[in-house]
Amino acid sequence: MTRLAPDELVLVSPRHLAGTGLDKLSDALGPLIHLFGWRCENRLPQVSLASPGGELFLDFAPDRQDGLWWTIEHHEPFWRAEFTRQVPVEAIAAVTQALPQVVGDHRHADRIPFADEYPARIAKRCGWAVRGTTIGVTWTSPDGHCTAEHTTDPEHAWRFMHSVHDGFDTHWTASFTVDTPDRVISQFLTHLADDEPVQRRFGDVPPMALGSALITSTRSTGLGAHTQHALEQVGRTLASRPRHPPR
Repeated sequence: MTRLAPDELVLVSPRHLAGTGLDKLSDALGPLIHLFGWRCENRLPQVSLASPGGELFLDFAPDRQDGLWWTIEHHEPFWRAEFTRQVPVEAIAAVTQALPQVVGDHRHADRIPFADEYPARIAKRCGWAVRGTTIGVTWTSPDGHCTAEHTTDPEHAWRFMHSVHDGFDTHWTASFTVDTPDRVISQFLTHLADDEPVQRRFGDVPPMALGSALITSTRSTGLGAHTQHALEQVGRTLASRPRHPPR
C-alpha cells in the first residue's frame, strides 16, 4: 500500500480494524443530548449522561488508565455494557443512539432503527465462523482478528475481543452483562460487522492493523472512493478463496 499522509482521509474495512474514530465522538453523545434531552454532566474530559427518567446512564471517560472509556448502565433490571478505547465509535454510536427506545422513547425510531435479528443470525450472515465451547458459543470474524463469545459466565454473557497478532494498540474488548437485551447486542454486532467501510484519518488507524485492513484514499478517482473500495473488497474476497485443482 502506498504510504499516505497522516491527515489524509481514508476508507477502512473491516470496521473492527479501524481504531477508535474519536473525531466522530459527537455521533455517540450528541443525539442523546440534542434529540432526546438526556441530562449531561461535563467534567472534561469525562462526560456523563442520564436518561430523563433515570433508568439509563452513560459515562465516557477517556482519562481512565485501564482503557475502559465507555460504560452504559441500566437499572431495574440491572445490566451493563463496557467498551475499551479502540472499539470503533460507529458500533458504539449505533448502541447509544438506540438507547432511548430501550426505555420507551420511540421518537426518531424511523431514523435510528433497532437491529431486528438475533446476534447469532447476524454473525452467520456476515460470514463469521462458529464453534461450540464448553461454556457457550464463539463466533470469529472472517479474518480471524475479532471474536464474539456468548457464554454462561454469570457476569459477562457476551464478550467481544479483538487484536491483530497480539499487536500494540490493536487490542479492544466490548462486554455485555447478563440481562442486556438481545437487541442491544444485535445493534452493536450489526454495525461492527457491516461491510460498509468507515472513514478515518490515515494516522488514526492502528499501525499494526495496516497490513490487515483494506484502506482506500478518499481522494476522488474515476470510480469514486466507495466504489473503488467495494471493488477491492470483492478482489480480496476472491483472492482469499481456496483454489481447487480441475478434475
